[in-house]
Amino acid sequence: LFPDMVLPLVLSSERDIALMDEAILNNRIVGLVPQLNGDEQEPTREDLHRGGGAGIILKMLKFPDDTTRVLVQGISRIHVKSFIQSEPFFKASIEVLEEILPDKSSQKSEQVRFNALFRSLKARFDKLISLMPNFPEELKVASMNITEPGRLADLIASNINLSMEERCQILDLIDVRKRMEKLSVFLEREMQMVEIGHKIQTDVQAKVGQGQREFFLREQLKSIRHELGEDDESSTDIEELRLQLEQAGLPEEARKEANRELNRLGSMQPNSAEYTVSRTYLDWMATLPWQKKTADVLDIRLAKKIMDSDHYGLEKVKQRIIEYLAVRKINPEGRGPILCFVGPPGVGKTSLGKSIAAALGRKFVRISLGGVRDEAEVRGHRRTYIGALPGRIIQGLRKAGSNNPVFMMDEIDKLASDFRGDPASALLEVLDPEQNNSFSDHYLDVAFDLSNVMFITTANQVDTIPPALHDRMEVLPIPGYSEEEKLQIARHHLVKKVLGAHGLKNSQIRFNLKGLQKIITDYTREAGLRNLEREMSAICRKVAVKIAKGITKPVGIDAAMVQKLLGSPKFHPELANRVKTPGICVGLAWTATGGDVLFIESTRMHGTGKLILTGQIGEVMKESATAALSWIRTHSTELGIKGDGKLFSESDFHIHFPEGAIPKDGPSAGITMIVSLVSLLKQKRVPARLAMTGELTLRGRILPVGGIKEKMLAARRAGIKEVILPKQNESDLAELPKELKEDIVFHPVQSIEDALKIAFPTRKTKVKSKQ
Repeated sequence: LFPDMVLPLVLSSERDIALMDEAILNNRIVGLVPQLNGDEQEPTREDLHRGGGAGIILKMLKFPDDTTRVLVQGISRIHVKSFIQSEPFFKASIEVLEEILPDKSSQKSEQVRFNALFRSLKARFDKLISLMPNFPEELKVASMNITEPGRLADLIASNINLSMEERCQILDLIDVRKRMEKLSVFLEREMQMVEIGHKIQTDVQAKVGQGQREFFLREQLKSIRHELGEDDESSTDIEELRLQLEQAGLPEEARKEANRELNRLGSMQPNSAEYTVSRTYLDWMATLPWQKKTADVLDIRLAKKIMDSDHYGLEKVKQRIIEYLAVRKINPEGRGPILCFVGPPGVGKTSLGKSIAAALGRKFVRISLGGVRDEAEVRGHRRTYIGALPGRIIQGLRKAGSNNPVFMMDEIDKLASDFRGDPASALLEVLDPEQNNSFSDHYLDVAFDLSNVMFITTANQVDTIPPALHDRMEVLPIPGYSEEEKLQIARHHLVKKVLGAHGLKNSQIRFNLKGLQKIITDYTREAGLRNLEREMSAICRKVAVKIAKGITKPVGIDAAMVQKLLGSPKFHPELANRVKTPGICVGLAWTATGGDVLFIESTRMHGTGKLILTGQIGEVMKESATAALSWIRTHSTELGIKGDGKLFSESDFHIHFPEGAIPKDGPSAGITMIVSLVSLLKQKRVPARLAMTGELTLRGRILPVGGIKEKMLAARRAGIKEVILPKQNESDLAELPKELKEDIVFHPVQSIEDALKIAFPTRKTKVKSKQ
């Protein structure tokens, strides 16, 4: 209760009613103090604040519900010195507090500051009253006519929203200047809250008003169309689209474009061609996952468990994925790299992408870019075309239903281009983390954020990937599998897969280790696993025929049963037969489908010094053959080649690469061609189980080559026991499987002379591995 303020009270406590009855019989004056704990029904002396106000009872009415309503007007501030009675009601000894005003003899600046504070307080309170429609007009009149600063402060404190603690602070302050300063802080806070609330209310009313206006106009439009006899299905369609667009959470730019198109749609005839175009466009806008995303499962152990269960080996690739997840867990807003899996067909590039999606808890989308030559496949068609649609990127996102799937682009090395555009250039924006947050599809004609998508690409070889695209991706090579790895994959993965595909059970057919080993060594010779799966499927089909005929005896697939079901082996050891005459040696080559073994044959005939090359080889290998012959001619004396100086001028040399229908090229056959020519000229045979790879220079240096693991796997499949390779590739041997290093002896060499010493040993001594 502040002085001069009127306070209505509703009393239900017997103690309070008895107090009021006593006061009415005497001088009608009561003391009111705040209760510190408002939840206490029967407060004690300790529950009462010592500061309060004395008031006079203006009116008291009793009601049938046993309550009493009292109107009290404040007289002055009081301080409770001590309580002298608790029952039947409180009585206390009090001290009347007088306000402290600035002394008239104080400095003029202090008086000016006091007056300025009073005027500022009155102005701010008047503004607050104007913003609060629930304040009575009499309050403004009262505040305008108050000339006493203390009364103004009490009036404001009793009408603004203050906590009990804050009201007590104002009530206890008898220094009027300090009271106004404290109240100025509270009043300013209240002003800010009211202004913010007023702005929010104004904005809401504007939106509601606009919505009501649009609603009434649409209802009028419906009535007009109904009177004209037009079909109402289109308006229902538009309303459904409008609702879908509101729920889609479009960005500001996309929302404006969609609303503009929606308004155009409302003015079209449903049977017009343009109506269908606009309707399809809005359908795409409403169904795209603008705001929908799946929550990432950033559990490192679970991710590793999933990838280990789905794939055998591939440790480096798995480790890179674990690193990606760890960084994502630490920095969820970071932009991840664009990964590119490069390896032969059938090594599990696509299935690895599915495992990554499962480990992350994301949706998986896959598109194939092989043979794509139209830029519109990536960026979409403009809506001026009949049958225009968005590009494959936007189509894939709608199919996924989220804006952060794992998006795999297969065969990125097989992109093409023609007069319709260059799709590789269109992919530059998609696969650039700095640009794809505003990817523009020609059909949508608005930006779509692709920064949340994890893009993964696959390729069989890096050379045919456009350089600009290659620069935006992190290449992870996936080499082929060794025979031991194939055996483990077949046991743990392929057997279950092919049995399920053919409806067979383990009780009907059982592959044993020798049977699987027979299939791997005699019926397949590849870097991947597709042919192995095909041969196992062929066996399952033949067993299924037996079961369909009523044979219930379980079939065990051992080595003998494999040959019985699949026929004669498709691959035979042929090294001993092929390399039995001088001029023939074995080379190792890398291809897009994995490593391969090449047999290089050389012969000499009378002629004019020409070099003949056959076998559909490329320009690089032709240059290597020319360099090989030039080196031999330069060093013929050191090599001990018999014949006078006319040997080369009167002879033609023919180098042939069998399997000529298969195109081959690359800088790795120079050493093989030199050994083949030296073998021919010296009439010395090259060891049958020796293979080699490496490029040469005219000075006889051996240059490093790529694809070491793929080449060594091919050598082991072919039964090679020794390999000559460049000295600079020695570090690549550390990544080879343990069983491969145990089966093959490696000879790192730096020069052609070193290679020839190994190819044509002077004495029969076993050369130790120089790993």
